[in-house]
Amino acid sequence: MLDRVLMVCVGNICRSPMAEALLRARFEGRTGARVESAGVAALVGRPADEAARELMSARGIDLSTHRARQLTPALISGFDLVLVMEEGHKREVEAIAPGARGRVQRLGRFGGFDVPDPYRQGRPAFERALALIERGLDDFEEKVWKVS
Repeated sequence: MLDRVLMVCVGNICRSPMAEALLRARFEGRTGARVESAGVAALVGRPADEAARELMSARGIDLSTHRARQLTPALISGFDLVLVMEEGHKREVEAIAPGARGRVQRLGRFGGFDVPDPYRQGRPAFERALALIERGLDDFEEKVWKVS
């Protein structure tokens, strides 16, 4: 079962907190499920970006308690699957934790896309990122989680 999932982006204030919250909602009630997030260059201690908080709030999800944290080998070791937003993040995660190779996948793997960083790009960029995150989660749900 791949029910322990770590979402990773750069700063851990935009994409990965949204992905974490959405997947946590999808996994609600699933025994043994654990979903968290971190950043390869986290803005440690910062809250989720305001645009991310607003978009998630519109979906009934509260990101107000989120605080960015740095990705570490110890953190990675506690997860079955590490989902990154961009192909470059995959290489960064594997450099931080070589033992994670094989457990690190790009969220857009099945659709062949990256989720571009919306940081300081305005609300439309956040809306696009969120749509891609949802598409990636839909793909993983269909191809991975429903069969595991």
